[in-house]
Amino acid sequence: MRHVIALDVGGTGMKAALVGADGALLHQARRATGRERGPEAVVAAILDFATELRSYAARRFGEDPCAAGLAVPGIVDEAHGTAVYAANLGWRDLPLRDLLAARLGLPVALGHDVRTGGLAEGRLGAGRGADRFLFVALGTGIAGAIGLDGRVEAGAHGFAGEIGHIVVRPGGTDCPCGQRGCLERYASAAAVSEAWAAACGDPGADAADCAKAVESGDPRARAVWQTAVDTLADGLVTALTLLDPRVLIIGGGLAEAGETLITPLRDAVRRRVTFQKLPDIVPAALGDTAGSLGAGLLAWDLLDRTDRTEVTP
Repeated sequence: MRHVIALDVGGTGMKAALVGADGALLHQARRATGRERGPEAVVAAILDFATELRSYAARRFGEDPCAAGLAVPGIVDEAHGTAVYAANLGWRDLPLRDLLAARLGLPVALGHDVRTGGLAEGRLGAGRGADRFLFVALGTGIAGAIGLDGRVEAGAHGFAGEIGHIVVRPGGTDCPCGQRGCLERYASAAAVSEAWAAACGDPGADAADCAKAVESGDPRARAVWQTAVDTLADGLVTALTLLDPRVLIIGGGLAEAGETLITPLRDAVRRRVTFQKLPDIVPAALGDTAGSLGAGLLAWDLLDRTDRTEVTP
């Protein structure tokens, strides 16, 4: 059975899979990144994990994987296979694609974690069948993936989809990016956690706790939640005005609140649009497998491009 290795690397953990040509997850595994031991240890953990997956695949299927796909956070130069910068992992200008290809002896594709997850949602998940979609991940920060005819747009410099840094409240809260009033300072899971912890007086409270309090009718939680929903709607209307997606997919940790988020968000976006065409606003469908599936798709796409190049006169 033809298959590829897929790795989705986060700040503290890695998810891996063997992915079939039809997008089926044939095997899944998890491991810590070991980032407390430094950047070099994380790279070593990735290479070792991929090597073990290759050995497992050979035993199970009797043949080697065809390729590998790797999704990582931060700033990623996909064309050159470089992890340009990842604050949580301590990387700068790391030639990760070449390092993994040398270890495995296989072709390797490198992608940005959110764009890779968005690719999977667009092809296999909530955006399946849509020619244009926007995937927005609401996690520690906020980032997006712009989908067009089955692929995700990286942009001229690899920064496409950074919707979290649209300024929605000019002169507002400072953002680490250097601006003030960025969307992710108000509507990310981290921002909601911070606001709810302050409102309820419990420093350990988080966004999931806020969502539960909203469902129970707590007025303080509803105020925090509504602030996040309103600012998120402002940012999303800016994005859909520019991009005109057919489907708007909401994912990430905050989206785990389900209709507690999606229903008021649909209403808030609907109230703000005028001439714009309202897209379908739907929750992500693939959960935490999106990154691994997307990394697998990157690998299959790489093989497809290679095959087409080889047959071109």
